[in-house]
Amino acid sequence: MEEVLRTILANLVENQKAVSIDHTEKDGTDFYYVKVAQDEEGKVIGRQGRVAKAIKALCKALGAKEGRKVEVVFPFKHKKSEID
Repeated sequence: MEEVLRTILANLVENQKAVSIDHTEKDGTDFYYVKVAQDEEGKVIGRQGRVAKAIKALCKALGAKEGRKVEVVFPFKHKKSEID
């Protein structure tokens, strides 16, 4: 899953070295925390969050195909209190 997510993000941003994905598992759900360069966050979010929603939907579908629950989190899109 992480490879798929990294490929998607690498094609969206110019600074591919700034892309980082942290994976954690909690209560049977895989969480992928995505970080990109601050000046490229808008490219990943998209207008009205459409790109971010599409990335989340794709990863959830791929996870469901493997029998896993998957959540993609964009920490820069939320307040810190919403993530914890």
